[in-house]
Amino acid sequence: MPRKINYGVDYKEDFYDYEDYNYDYDDGYEYSETNGRTPETNTKQELVKEQVKAGVWRCPICTFDNEDTTNLCDICGVLRNPLIKGCGGGKSSAATSDKVLQTDVLSCKKEIAGEVKRELVAEGPTSSSTSTAKVRRDDVKDRGSSIETRGNHGIMTNMSNMSVSSHPQNAESRTATSRSQSKPQKIVRADQLEDKLDQLNLAIVGHVDSGKSTLSGRLLHLLGKISQKEMHKYEKEAKQQGKGSFAYAWALDESVEERERGITMTVAVAYFNTRRYRVVLLDSPGHRDFVPNMISGATQADAAILVVDASIGAFEAGIDVTGGQTREHAQLIKSFGVDQIIIAINKMDAVGYSKERFDTIKNQLGTFLRACKFKDSSVLWIPLSAMENQNLVTSPSDARLLSWFQGPCLLDAVDSLQPPQRDYSKPILMPICDLVKSPSQGQVSVCGKLETGALQTGDKVLVMPSREMATVRSLEHNSQVCISAKAGENVTINLQGIDANRVMAGDVLCHPEYPIAVTNHLELKVLILDIAVPILIGSQLEFHVHHAKEAARVVRILSLLDPKTGKETKKSPRCLLAKQNAIIEVVLQGMICVEEHSKCKGLGRVSLRASGRTIALGLVTRVLEKKE
Repeated sequence: MPRKINYGVDYKEDFYDYEDYNYDYDDGYEYSETNGRTPETNTKQELVKEQVKAGVWRCPICTFDNEDTTNLCDICGVLRNPLIKGCGGGKSSAATSDKVLQTDVLSCKKEIAGEVKRELVAEGPTSSSTSTAKVRRDDVKDRGSSIETRGNHGIMTNMSNMSVSSHPQNAESRTATSRSQSKPQKIVRADQLEDKLDQLNLAIVGHVDSGKSTLSGRLLHLLGKISQKEMHKYEKEAKQQGKGSFAYAWALDESVEERERGITMTVAVAYFNTRRYRVVLLDSPGHRDFVPNMISGATQADAAILVVDASIGAFEAGIDVTGGQTREHAQLIKSFGVDQIIIAINKMDAVGYSKERFDTIKNQLGTFLRACKFKDSSVLWIPLSAMENQNLVTSPSDARLLSWFQGPCLLDAVDSLQPPQRDYSKPILMPICDLVKSPSQGQVSVCGKLETGALQTGDKVLVMPSREMATVRSLEHNSQVCISAKAGENVTINLQGIDANRVMAGDVLCHPEYPIAVTNHLELKVLILDIAVPILIGSQLEFHVHHAKEAARVVRILSLLDPKTGKETKKSPRCLLAKQNAIIEVVLQGMICVEEHSKCKGLGRVSLRASGRTIALGLVTRVLEKKE
C-alpha cells in the first residue's frame, strides 16, 4: 500500500546555506594494521546527523523517510536497527547483530501480514481482490525469506553483497521478480468465465450513414458496457451541437473531427460478452474516403455484420455499382476470409416495419452476396431499429415487426455463428495494427491480432522488416493485463529493448528463429471487380495487405484463369477486364512483410485499389526475389 509520507528530503529556505553543515574533512583516520585488524576510527570525529521529522526514520543508504512504525526501508529494503548498529561502531559481535536482525525480521513479517489482512478486510470478498491478495501474500513470503537469508549470513556479509542505489526502480524490479515467480500469477489473466469463452472478432461494416456506430453504441449500452451517466453526457453534448440522434454513435466516435463531420473515420474497438463468445467489436468507417482505414481494421475480422439502411433510396445508394459502399464492403469482407455474415437491416421504423421492404432488400442483396461466393446457409437476415431498440438484444416489442418476423434477435444471431478455426501450432505471427511510443520509458506498445502461435510475458520476438529483437514486457487483452495470448486474440504488447523509431504500423512480430519473408516482388492470383478502365502492364495501383499499404506497379500479366475450374485459359493477355480471374506479378515501391496464402491466410490476402475504388482482390501465390 502506498504510504502518505514525504518522499525525499524536506527542502527548506536555508537548504543551500553550507555553513550550517560544518563538515571537517581532516578526519584524522589512521590506516595502519595491527594483527590483521584495522583500528577504530577517531570517535571524536562524528558525522553531522540530518534533521528528520518526528514520526519517521531516515534510511542511511538511500536517505528515504520511512514511517517510524516500519523496520524495512520502502525503497532499498535495508533493515533499520541492524544497519545502524553495524555502521555506528565496530565492537558489536556478529552473533549479536544476527540476533537483532532475526528479531526485526519477525516483527517486520508480522507487520506486513497485518497490512495484508487489513487490505483483505477493506477490499471485500470479490474474485479480483482475492487473486490480488494471493499475489501479495506470496510477495510477503518472498520478501520474508530473502530477509531471513540475509540474516543468516550476518551483517558484514549482508553489507558486502548489498547493491546501494538511490533509485526507487530497484525496489519495483525486485517486487516484479518475486511476483513473476509466484504461482497465483497464472490466474491474473482473466476471470474464470471469460476463459471458457471463445474470442470472436466482429466487424461492423456498411454504407455511410447506415447507422453502424449508432447500432454499436446502442448494443454496448444495452449490455451494460456504457453506463447511464456516460450516456447522459453523450446525449447532452450531442444536443448542444444540434445532433441529438448521434448520442449513441458518440460512444465510439470520440474525436472532435468525427463528431463535427458526423461520420466514422477510423476503426473503433469495443468489447462485450455473449453466452458463447468474448466479442471484439470493430466499428469500421463507411465513407469511401476512409476505405483504407476500414481495410486495416476489418482485416482482423472472423465474422461481420453488414448494416443496411432500409430507408427508401438509402439502400439503393449503397448497392449502386458506381459508388455504393455496401457492395465494396461486402467484397472486401469476403476477401478477408470472412464466410459468416449477418445482414442487419436497420432503420426499419422509417418504413413502418414493412415486410415487403424487407423482402425486396433481401432479394436484391442476396443475389449480390451469392455472386461474392457467400453461401445462403452462412448469411443471417435480421430486421431491426437501433434508435427504437427493436430486435437488438431481445425479441421485438413492436407489433408491426412481431407480426411477420419470428427469427432471432441480433445478439442471438451473433451467438449462432460458428467458432473460427485457430492455428496454435505454428510460430507466432502478428501484424502490427497500431503503436504507442514511450521514449522516456524506453518501451513501445503495439497492438494487433495474433494470426498464429502463442505468446507470453518474457518471450523474445523479432520485429520485421527492421530485424530488431525485443522482449515482451507485458500483455493486455480486452484492456486487462494478462500473462499470455494465443492465436485469434487482439492484444496490446509492451515491448522493451528496442528503439521506438524502428517499429511502425504494418510491421510484423514473429519468432526469432522463423522470420517472415520480406520482399517487394509478388505473384498474385486476382479477381478483377467492376472496373471501367482495363488493367495493363505498367498500371499504377495501391497495394493493401494486412495493415501495410504500398504503391505498386503491374510488371507482368501471366495468364487468365477459368472462374469455375481455376485452370489456365489464356497466356500473357494484353489487359485485364471486369470479372476476369488472372495471375499477375507486381513490384512494390517499398518492402513489406508477407506470406504465401497457403502458409498463412491472414498475411496472404491482398486488395488492389485505384482512383479511390477497390478494383481487384487477390491471394499471394508466390513470394519472389526482391527487385531493386
